Amino acid sequence: NKMAQRLRYRRRLSYNTTSNQVKISKTPGGKLVYLYRKKQGAIPKCGDCKAVKLHGITPARPKELSRMSRRLKTVTRAYGGSRCHKCVRTRIVRAFLIEEQKIVVRVLKAQQQSAKSK
Repeated sequence: NKMAQRLRYRRRLSYNTTSNQVKISKTPGGKLVYLYRKKQGAIPKCGDCKAVKLHGITPARPKELSRMSRRLKTVTRAYGGSRCHKCVRTRIVRAFLIEEQKIVVRVLKAQQQSAKSK
């Protein structure tokens, strides 16, 4: 009857924090050792509504993101990879309505000018 083998951290940090998560692994020599787990990448969220997790973007840590190709980090759309589809739509509609409003103001001014000149 063998006693359970003691395990020790391999780095200096001795607290059970998120950056110090480990799993137990058996070496070819039969020893048990700790292997450090990588932190999980967060799924990017919409910058406007802050609630929607963006689709089509690979969740990864910053260093991994720098190594990944552009295809994995964005969506081919205006504000792709930064804003959700609903927020992009509201932005486009808002911009369109503002432009329409400017045109209406211009037309009204022109009508007033023509009424004064008569």
